[in-house]
Amino acid sequence: MFRKAKNYFLGAKKEFKSITWPNWLVTRQLTAVVIGISLGFAFFLGVFDYVFSYLLQFFVV
Repeated sequence: MFRKAKNYFLGAKKEFKSITWPNWLVTRQLTAVVIGISLGFAFFLGVFDYVFSYLLQFFVV
């Protein structure tokens, strides 16, 4: 059982060495994209929530 766990972690270590990590510039650019998409989606959901709440109040009250 411990041999399987050891082989698993040795394989994982080997795989981590073969990963090509992005440089600092690419990391910053992709982070900006993720933040931009998140803010855009949050804005969209906020507008949708506002409109839906207004319509719900209009029809219920």
